[in-house]
Amino acid sequence: MINILVADMVESHGRIPPVHVRITYALGITTLFPNLKDPDSKNGYEHFYDHQSGSGYLAWRLRTVQRNSAQEIEKSKVSFQGGPKTHRSMHSPVRPLSGDECNEAMSVMRHSSDITLVQDKMKATFQQRQKVVQDRATASTVLDLFPRFLDTSGLIEQDFTMLFGKEVSGTFLAKWPTFFKPRIIADCKNLPGSLHVDELLLSAQQESDDGVWDCELAAILLLLHLLPPTSKGKKSPVKISAKDAAGRLVKFLRVGKSIETFLKDTGPAQPFLLCVGERNDSIQHFYIVMDQKAIPCKTQTGVAAFDELFKAHFAFAVSYDEALCNFYTFIQTTVYGIDVGSVKESPRVKEIRARLLHSSV
Repeated sequence: MINILVADMVESHGRIPPVHVRITYALGITTLFPNLKDPDSKNGYEHFYDHQSGSGYLAWRLRTVQRNSAQEIEKSKVSFQGGPKTHRSMHSPVRPLSGDECNEAMSVMRHSSDITLVQDKMKATFQQRQKVVQDRATASTVLDLFPRFLDTSGLIEQDFTMLFGKEVSGTFLAKWPTFFKPRIIADCKNLPGSLHVDELLLSAQQESDDGVWDCELAAILLLLHLLPPTSKGKKSPVKISAKDAAGRLVKFLRVGKSIETFLKDTGPAQPFLLCVGERNDSIQHFYIVMDQKAIPCKTQTGVAAFDELFKAHFAFAVSYDEALCNFYTFIQTTVYGIDVGSVKESPRVKEIRARLLHSSV
C-alpha cells in the first residue's frame, strides 16, 4: 500500500511533494483504515508521516524513490565524447615499431625522394605519430618530426583512412556533390535577405561571371550560414557573423604573393584552407595551413580540398575552431557518420540535419 500511494504521490506532485500533500496522504490512510490509526500519537498518522521529524513509512519510501530516481537521471545523462581529439583504435592496424625502428624509419623518409617509400614509412610510424598528436606537450611538434606532410600530398588522407577505413574516408566526396550540395542551396534560398548569401548562391549555382568563390567552396560556405556561430558564455560573449566565421574556414591569396610572408602574418589559428589563385572563383592551388605551415592538398578542387581540411583535424587531433563548431560537427556526424550519438550536437545541427535529410530536392 505504501509503495502504491508514494508512486501516486510522485506522479501527481513530483519527486519532492509538499509537506501538506504528505500529511494529506497519511491522514487519508487512517481515515480509510481506522484500525491503522495510532491512538497514542497526537494525530494518529505520525507513523505514516511525521512532518516534525520527517519520519514515517511514507517519508522513508519517498527517500528511496528519490534516491533511485536521482540515480536513473544520472545514468540517463549522455556522456558526450568524440571528435578530432578522441583517442581511437586504428581501423587498419600496423605492427608497432620499436624505438630504434621508428627513428630509422623517420630518418629514411626524411631524406628520400621515393614517394612510395615515404608513404610506406608514414604508415609504419602512424602509431608513433598518434602518440605525438595526442600528447598536449608534443602535439605542436608533429610537422617538425614528420616534415614530409609539407611536401608530399596525400599523407593526411592516408592517416585518416588508417583511423576510419576507406568507406568513411570516401563519404564526403561521394555524398556532398549529389546529395547535400543541392539541398543546402535550396534551403539557403529561404534565408533572410543578405548580400553575402545572395553572392554565394550565385557562385554555387554558377550564375555569375565574377563569383565570390568557386562553385564548390560557395556551397560549403552556404552551409555555414545555416549553422552560424553561437556565443558561448563569458569567454565569447559576442556572436560573430557567419561571414566573419567564413574567414576562419577559407582564406584567399592572389597568385604571385609570398606564401611565406602570408604564413608569418597569420599567427596561431586552427587549421584553415588557403586558396591561391587569380581570383576567388578561379583557384589554382589549395593548402591546409596549420601552425603557420602550408600543407599541399592532394587534389586541387574546392570540394576535395575541404575534404582534406576536415580530415586534418583528425589526423593531427586538433579541435575545431569554436566559431565553426556547429558547422564541423554537422559535417562530422551527418556527412561522414563519425561518432554519431556520442558527440554533442546543438539543437540547430539536429534541426538542419532533419530538414536536409527529409528534403525532396
